Amino acid sequence: MNKSIFYILICVLLWALIPVVSKIGQNGLDNHQFLFWSSLSSLLFFLGIGIYKKRIGHLYKISMNKWLMSIFLGFLGTYLYYVLLYLGYANAPGMEVLIVQYSWPILVALLSLIILKEKLTFPKAVSILLGFLGVFIVLTKGDFQQLKFENLTIDLLVFFGAFVFALFSVLSKKIEMDDISLLTIYFLTSSIISFISMNLFSSFKIPEIDTILPIIINGFLVNGLSYIFWIKALKMAEASFIAPFVFLTPVLSSIFLILFFNEPFYTAYLIGMSCVIIGGLLNARKEKKNIVPIKSF
Repeated sequence: MNKSIFYILICVLLWALIPVVSKIGQNGLDNHQFLFWSSLSSLLFFLGIGIYKKRIGHLYKISMNKWLMSIFLGFLGTYLYYVLLYLGYANAPGMEVLIVQYSWPILVALLSLIILKEKLTFPKAVSILLGFLGVFIVLTKGDFQQLKFENLTIDLLVFFGAFVFALFSVLSKKIEMDDISLLTIYFLTSSIISFISMNLFSSFKIPEIDTILPIIINGFLVNGLSYIFWIKALKMAEASFIAPFVFLTPVLSSIFLILFFNEPFYTAYLIGMSCVIIGGLLNARKEKKNIVPIKSF
């Protein structure tokens, strides 16, 4: 299997845990508090890796321009995206938010055409459309009439969040920096800003015992380890190539919700998953190898 596909599938598997971890981890915490503690956990995760790999010293060697660019990207991809996403879940139906949220792989493909000058081939376009269709089928459970976008302001904010994460992903491909140093700055930025916003819009609160483990899992794995593989995948292949595989995430999330919370299974899930898988296979088959070497982790 191509390494970029392997890396993105790891991301998909970890990101699919977000609904489960968030549902358990936000017991007694609001979105601002949960975001802060998760960001802090991710920061500790990358600081630990940096100390173990003796890469902390690299942070002192980074130019001011790269520091500023990394802080800007960290603000986009590890803070603003999640604040807008959590706002959506708090004020609009979850299914509606999920569908708007998963416009970001499409936006990644479009922005890669403009910023990275990539080519959108026919197989890529078809796989993206099949992926989004599969997500739409899964989230509506095949009943398209039940979906009504009645929260236009919130939906637009979530869509802006999707655009923000797509822009973050495409620009992260361009920045040349050691992965661990880059991700440390990302989550340092998120920890500081989320701490400020928590105190402005909520209040400081220590997590309860039963929420600590979900926060650590979210910080270390779902938001931590996944970003390592996401950055690696972006550097190894075209952004427009890896974007369609992301559509597997909400499909797997539905399966995890069934397994962990005994939610009902619908035939539409099989149909939706089939669309996503067919799209992914089509995209993988027609890939034009354009691999950029990166440093090993």
